[in-house]
Amino acid sequence: MTAYYTESQVASHSSENDCWVIIHGGVYDVSKFLPDHPGGKKILLKHAGTDATKQFDAFHNAGVLEKYAALCIGKVGDAPKQGSEDSAPAAAATAEDDQYQFGDMVPFGDPSWYQQWGSPYYKDSHRRIRRYLRQFVDNDIMPFAHEWDEAKQVPMFLFKKCAEMGILAAIAGNGHLPLEYFDVEETTLFRGGDQAIVPPQEFDAFHAFIIFDELSRCGSGGVLWGILGGLGIGLPPIIKNGSEELKRRIVPDVLAGRKTICLAITEPQAGSDVANLTCVANESGEGFIVNGEKKWITNGTFADYFTAAVRTGGDGMGGVSLLVIERGMTGVSTRQMKCSGVWSSGTAYINFEDVKVPRANIVGKENRGFKYIMNNFNHERMGIVIQANRLARVCLEEAIKYGSKRKTFGVKLVNHPVLRNKLAHMARQIEATHAWMENVIYQTIIMPEDLQMIKLGGPIALLKAQSTQTLEYCAREASQIFGGLAYTRGGQGEKVERIYREVRAYAIPGGSEEIMLDLGMRQSMKVAQTMYGAKL
Repeated sequence: MTAYYTESQVASHSSENDCWVIIHGGVYDVSKFLPDHPGGKKILLKHAGTDATKQFDAFHNAGVLEKYAALCIGKVGDAPKQGSEDSAPAAAATAEDDQYQFGDMVPFGDPSWYQQWGSPYYKDSHRRIRRYLRQFVDNDIMPFAHEWDEAKQVPMFLFKKCAEMGILAAIAGNGHLPLEYFDVEETTLFRGGDQAIVPPQEFDAFHAFIIFDELSRCGSGGVLWGILGGLGIGLPPIIKNGSEELKRRIVPDVLAGRKTICLAITEPQAGSDVANLTCVANESGEGFIVNGEKKWITNGTFADYFTAAVRTGGDGMGGVSLLVIERGMTGVSTRQMKCSGVWSSGTAYINFEDVKVPRANIVGKENRGFKYIMNNFNHERMGIVIQANRLARVCLEEAIKYGSKRKTFGVKLVNHPVLRNKLAHMARQIEATHAWMENVIYQTIIMPEDLQMIKLGGPIALLKAQSTQTLEYCAREASQIFGGLAYTRGGQGEKVERIYREVRAYAIPGGSEEIMLDLGMRQSMKVAQTMYGAKL
């Protein structure tokens, strides 16, 4: 039951041993928190017994209150009378309430369909999943993202939580649900048929898109990649190409959050040039002996399974296979790499030394791995596009919110024309990228799968470059608006500072911008000539 206090009652708690403050109508007992306050206890004592909302907002994000909710002992004001309208429990918000607007209504802080714009892509189940994911991110991820990033790992219970919700299955399915490998009734997203947030038969690529987009609001590539980075690219090749025995042995445990997986392709001397990788798997008895190294492998520090690209044949793309290598196999060792960003994603350097892998662990056919990798790239790149553009939105939203309260020379930042110009350029690039992204996602629904690799490879490559360059622009401009706060880890500029460090993690993996731009045009011109007879 909520306790209520008058302002005079709060004012009587103003000593070092008995310190209360009011923030946004809540009464917080910070007596025991004084020694732990990052700004020192004297700042809190200066405002002891008073309404410190203005001072709090000047130095903190709203998410801090959620993180320290246990300190809240009540509210300011008179308790509502029994039976009054105010004392009645609030009705739960429904998807119908969100049909026309959703979120904080910050200009361009969310996609246009959140803000009373019509769209042909979304229906009620998309709105329901949007609300469900937003609550999860706001309550269970965003308040802890900085802490997890600094700790350089996400807690393992988060995998179980995402599994129970159905997030892991939704991301692994690449627009389809792998229904045969997880229990629908045990997930809150898909449980109970008509009572489900998303009935399994309705699930499409836009539901998966919303999940990734809403998760990206946490403003941490490290947390995103920590939970979904390895699974989103390491498991689909197995689901699509693996033997039934391999799938039954691996997929259910990963989708249940009991095991984790990663994709191990990149090597110290072979990044985007996949055809020239050197990790070798020599045939031996009933399987292979693997020797080689992998580098910059997302989730590799803690993954239980490695979907690894290895050379089983001759030189070039025709000699590449995919093998599932297991952490428990003798000769597998990993160490976490020290990178500029995505700290909590477990980026690893991996050594395979005389690792014996049974033939049953091969994914698909021997020496056909390059094709499987290329087919997986469209999915991987679209995941990067979705994250990059939402992270760019986060930069814009954070900049607008901060600029709406911060004053310089007696004027709010958003009222300086030079800073509005920055916001305008950020918004136009984000919105253009988002529209292109939705169009491509729609094609993955209506276009035959065998044509997608041919027709969408070029546009997706260009879209990846577009999204990461937009992210880089927005991260820089948001940093300029935040000033010194964006140069400091934690605090009001936490998200912007972290995202700025993570720009390269989006611009390089999955195909560098330079290669994406060249591939995008080469592929598009080839398709135009061979499929449509373009007169070039």
